[in-house]
Amino acid sequence: MFEYIKSILFGIVEGITEWLPVSSTGHLILLNEFLKLKVSEAFYEMYQVVIQLGAILAVIVLFFHKLNPFSPKKDRKQKERTWILWAKVVIAVIPSAAVGLLLDDWLEVNVFNEMVRKWVVAAMLILYGIAFILVERRNKGKAPKIKNCNEIDYRTAILMGAFQCLSLIPGTSRSGSTILGGILLGVSRTAASEFSFFMAIPTMLGASALKLLKYILEGFTANGSEIAILLIGCIVSFVVSLLVIKALMKYVRSHSFASFGWYRIILGAVVLLYFLIF
Repeated sequence: MFEYIKSILFGIVEGITEWLPVSSTGHLILLNEFLKLKVSEAFYEMYQVVIQLGAILAVIVLFFHKLNPFSPKKDRKQKERTWILWAKVVIAVIPSAAVGLLLDDWLEVNVFNEMVRKWVVAAMLILYGIAFILVERRNKGKAPKIKNCNEIDYRTAILMGAFQCLSLIPGTSRSGSTILGGILLGVSRTAASEFSFFMAIPTMLGASALKLLKYILEGFTANGSEIAILLIGCIVSFVVSLLVIKALMKYVRSHSFASFGWYRIILGAVVLLYFLIF
């Protein structure tokens, strides 16, 4: 029962941090340092990726009408725009998909190993925190060139996809990388956040499928308790994500991401100090 309660906490952290530019993987790694799930190492490596499926389902539910090209409520032009939006999303995820497939094993050995990843997470939290503050200061008072998702062209989409490659490093943040990249390219905070959510659908579905496939092909199996732990985490992350996405979209209409930058810097410094002492 205590492991189920832990999974609820992991689901809450995933649901909050997946969409805020603060690194969900980094937060899950840090949470596991202090509140370890009593599961096999192989299962946990799969769990921390597949738990994202709940968060992805929240995006699909919240933006179902906008992302549905078959909606009877849309006229022909609206359906065409939806197909074009999907084409841009698919193009945007190609860079990270290619790099991820090529470097997946290397990253697991050299970046995600126990000795290295905690230092990498701390460094990336601080580095990207500084980047958010500097970018927001540079853009203060400037009107964005691109104000909504439909105005994002194919060039901007693939460049945002290139920024998403940076999120392969733990502590970076997938949403943080793509939103930061979008802002640098002249996309409004609202449009960059929304397009980042849409990019997450194929990206995280693919990452989860790859991790599950590797888990199975390597001969690992999950017992009933572990399956329940995974399902609980996914369900909780789904519910929490529904609330967080709505709140974030409301927040970015009138606020900058500088506060998240300061949060990252403070958290990164605390993490760095903790690991230096202990």
